[in-house]
Amino acid sequence: MKPISKEQLLEALNWRYATKRFDPNKKIPDDKWQTLERALILTPTSYGLQPYHFIVMTDREKRAELLAHSWNQQQVVDCSHFVVLTARTKMTEADVDKFVSRMIEVRKLPADAAQKEGSQLATYRGMMLGDVVHGSRGKIAHEWATRQTYIALGNLMTCAAVLGIDACPMEGIIPSEYDRVLNLEKTGYATVVACALGYRAESDKYASLPKVRFEASDLIRKI
Repeated sequence: MKPISKEQLLEALNWRYATKRFDPNKKIPDDKWQTLERALILTPTSYGLQPYHFIVMTDREKRAELLAHSWNQQQVVDCSHFVVLTARTKMTEADVDKFVSRMIEVRKLPADAAQKEGSQLATYRGMMLGDVVHGSRGKIAHEWATRQTYIALGNLMTCAAVLGIDACPMEGIIPSEYDRVLNLEKTGYATVVACALGYRAESDKYASLPKVRFEASDLIRKI
């Protein structure tokens, strides 16, 4: 892998901002969008369980249904792609076994690798069950899954900036109404946050404002 330079990384992060006005006529090219979807999939999560689901919306008419439940923020309808990030409402043994099966498939392990007592995968499976299903995190499964979802949101926005794509994270929404419009009530997932992506409008005055951040000494402690 050839890393980008530190200057390129900081330039991208300084360039990005929470875009308030998108140009509705500019679309994210398919190849770049596929890259962002892949970036979402590659987001790291606790145990690798990926307890979330992403709804990618490009249909403006369908997005218009969400506008009233988004404080009428025009980014919802004007952006190129609108992503609703949802998290598991609870974790089950089936969720863990689905991930274990995927691990066996990808890493070409024996089909019974998770059934062999004392095997590394069987131990790992037991650890996950004891934590996120039957343990302390299992009792707050949606809260835990929500934290994982925010990792994905941060990853999405950073990757978008590196690709020169604008984004705006949106917590100013009514999750329960999103769940209703998107028919999520019986899916095992619930809306957490949304993100509008596309290209800034020339009329967005916020694009040129200096970025306000505290000094490193206020935020970073070195030991």
